Parts: sequence; C-alpha cells; structure tokens
Amino acid sequence: MRVREKVFLCRRPDSWSSLGGLGPFGDYKRDVRDFHVDPQLQILTMESSEKTEVVLLACGSFNPITNMHLRLFELAKDYMNGTGKYRVIKGIISPVGDAYRKKGLIPAHHRVTMAELATKNSTWVEVDTWESLQDEWIETAKVLRHHQEKLEARKCDNQQDSPTLERPGQKRKWTEQRQDFSQKKSLEPKMKGLPAVKLLCGADLLESFGVPNLWKSEDIAQIVGGYGLVCITRAGNDAQKFIYESDVLWQHRANIHLVSEWVTNDISSTKIRRALRRAQSIRYLVPDLVQEYIEQHSLYSAESEDRHAGVILAPLQRNTAGATS
Repeated sequence: MRVREKVFLCRRPDSWSSLGGLGPFGDYKRDVRDFHVDPQLQILTMESSEKTEVVLLACGSFNPITNMHLRLFELAKDYMNGTGKYRVIKGIISPVGDAYRKKGLIPAHHRVTMAELATKNSTWVEVDTWESLQDEWIETAKVLRHHQEKLEARKCDNQQDSPTLERPGQKRKWTEQRQDFSQKKSLEPKMKGLPAVKLLCGADLLESFGVPNLWKSEDIAQIVGGYGLVCITRAGNDAQKFIYESDVLWQHRANIHLVSEWVTNDISSTKIRRALRRAQSIRYLVPDLVQEYIEQHSLYSAESEDRHAGVILAPLQRNTAGATS
C-alpha cells in the first residue's frame, strides 16, 4: 500500500540560497514524500484495536491451589483469544478471606503465599490480596467491582498524567462519576476502551447459583449481566441445561462463555487435602514450590480439616438473616 503524505519542512534563513532563490517571504517549502505501509501490519493493528481486552478473575478458597486452578486460566485464555473478539491481558487469583469460615479452610496468609509460589513463573497470572485481607467476608460481586474500579482509576490517572488529554475540571468530574457508579452499582461498569473483568470459574460455581441463600439474586444478575462468566466445564456437568433452567442465567446467556475441557483433569483441593491427611504423595498435582511449602509448615491434617466444623458458611448466614429480617 502506498501512502502519499504531505510534509512541511521549515528552512532556516541561512539555507535560502540552497533553495533556488526562495526569499524571506517563503519560510516553508512544501515537500511530498512516498511512504510504504505494510498491509499485513495495518490489518493486525486494526484487528487488535477492535478486540476487547479481558482480565480474568478467579475467586475461591485455593485450599490449596492446584495445577488444575492454573490450567483454568490457560484454557480460558485460549478460548477467549480464539473467538477473535477478545484479548486476555491478565489473570488474577483472589483467595477468599478467613471470614468465609468454610470447613477445613486454613489461614489466608498460607493460601495467599501458596498461590504466589504457584504463579511465581507466570508472565500474566498474579495474586491479589485485597479480598483475603478483609475482616468480613466480601461478596464476589463486590470483588469484581473492586477490580473494575481499580482499572478505571488507573485509566483516569493515566489520562490526567497526559497533558494532551487533561481538561479543566476533569479530575473532579471523574471523582463524581466514580462516586455515582459506586452508589448505583451499575450493571455496565466499564468505561469505553477499558478492559473487561470477567469471573473465571468451574461448572460447580455456576451450579451453586441454584443453592438456596448461597447467592443473592441481585448479585447473580450483576455478576453475569454486568461482568460475565468464563466457565470451564468438565465431563458430567450439563452447564447448558442449568443455564436453560435458570431465568436470570438464560437472560444473560450471551455473557456466559462455556469452555470445554477436552483434556480432562479431576484434580481438586478436596482430594489434595485427603491425600495429605493419609500421608500420600501429592507430587505433580500441585506445583513443586507449593508442595514444599505444605511440607515445611505441616499444613492439612485431620485437625485442620475440622477447622470451622459446625460453623455456618458466611454467605449462608448473611443471606439467611437478610431473608428473614
């Protein structure tokens, strides 16, 4: 592709003689140059600009993190990039806090450290500690909103740092917009050109939407409608049927991406803990650094599995109390 571009070259007064008699009233000489643009490079640039950037967020216990957790990110990234509509730029692991009170849940600092060790060599998956450091259990919808707002704040800061984008009153206007967003809890939290945060999960989380009082209906609508799901399905999980049988999931079905796991992997944290209680090897089921950390700190015993035994799960307790009040 040939592009003709007009260029105006400024000439210094001492160069007039070299311009063939260009006098003091001819300060500029118009020059026309030919540039060659690689058509393939132009197409790639256009395609990249048209794709929606995606941040994959995985919330959960990670008790402990396993190789399967890491595989979820790779499967989701391959699928989303393969659609031609999205480009995954980051993965975030957000371990739940201690206030979740799930049976057998060990302290958050151990689970966070193991997740950090597991992603030590990853170029795009990282661990975020915000959720794990909260004194109270935080709903997944709020965790999603937290990360979306972080992206919005970062974009705003970048715009304000750029003198070509800064306008009078921009900072105040942005602050007002953020406050208004937090109050309204909009189902469309994304600014134009901002990466979309989507919840990465397994089919078991999708089906847990049907457990009474485990999720608030408005939270499900916000998670699925406002952000979206990337759900990795295993053999035996009929995710399509579950979506069909749920009115709210059916309404937002276009925002649910089902990813088939063709190379099946049945590793789970529950099975890892069971093997550890029975002094069985977990090598190749978790990253080596995670295995070393578990052995070093003697994690996951019969005693640790009884932690929070008989305690009502935080979301069930909160949502049940809200339903009866």
